[in-house]
Amino acid sequence: MEQFDIQTRIEKLIDLVVLKVPEVVAAIVILIIGKYVIRFAISLIQRRFERRNFDKSVSGFILSLIRFIFYGLLILTVASTVGIQTTSFIAVLSAFGLAIGLSLQGSLANFAGGVLILIFRPFEVGDYIDSANGSTGTVDKIDLLYTAITDDNGIRVFSPNGTLANSVIRNFTKVSSRRFQFIVGISYDDNIKIAKEAILEVLKNDPNMNQEPAPDVFVGDLADSSINLTIRGWVKREVYWLTVNNLREKIKIALDEQGISIPYPQTEMSIKNNPFPKDIS
Repeated sequence: MEQFDIQTRIEKLIDLVVLKVPEVVAAIVILIIGKYVIRFAISLIQRRFERRNFDKSVSGFILSLIRFIFYGLLILTVASTVGIQTTSFIAVLSAFGLAIGLSLQGSLANFAGGVLILIFRPFEVGDYIDSANGSTGTVDKIDLLYTAITDDNGIRVFSPNGTLANSVIRNFTKVSSRRFQFIVGISYDDNIKIAKEAILEVLKNDPNMNQEPAPDVFVGDLADSSINLTIRGWVKREVYWLTVNNLREKIKIALDEQGISIPYPQTEMSIKNNPFPKDIS
C-alpha cells in the first residue's frame, strides 16, 4: 500500500512537470527574445539621442533608467508565463524592495544625487572637474548611482552621485581662461626692476598668454633668503598646463641671461670666541 502511494505521488509529479513544460519553454523563449528586444530598443533610442545631439549626461542616465524598467517588466512577464501570480509576486517584490531600500539607503541617496546632478547641471560628460570628495578628472558617464571619471593618471574612478552632488565642485571646463600664480625668489643683491622686466617680457611674448587682463609681477614677500616675486597671468584653458610648465623654464632662462640668481635658502651662523676664565687661585 505504501509503495502504491509513492508511485502515485511520483506519477502526479511527472504529470505536473509535463503540464508545466510548455509554460517553462514559453517563458525561456520570452526571456531570450525579450533580452534581444530590449537590447535593440536601447540601441535604437541611443542612436536617436546621438542623431539629435542629445546631451550625453542626460541620455546616459535615461538609458540606464529605461534599461532597468524594461528588464523589470521582462521578469514580471516571465513570472506570469510560468504561472506565478503577478499580484502576489509584486506584493512580495514590494516588501523585498522596502527591506532592500532600508538597507541600501546610500544607494538611494546616490540615485537622488544623480537626479540632482542632471537637473542643476554642475557638470556634464566631457567636463574636467575637481570635487571636495576627492574626485578629480574628466567625466566619462553619469549613471544611476555612480559618475565615471578618468583622472590625470588615466585611472577610471567611480564616484558616488550622493557625495558628489553634496560636495563643492570646481568645473574647469566651464571657463575659457584660467589664472596661474607662482613665486620666484631672487637674491637681495639683484636688481628688482630688471628681474620684473625680464619676466614680463617672457609673459608678453608667449602666444598662449591673455594680455587682457595684463600679466602682473610684483614683490610678494621679503623672505629670509630671497626677494619673492609673485607672477600672475591668464592662460587659455585648453593649453593651461602646457603654458605654465613652459613659462617656468622660459623665466629661468630669461633671469639667467640678465644675471639674476635664484638663491638657495641660507642660514647665517656666528661663532664667538669665549675663552674659559683664568684660574684665579
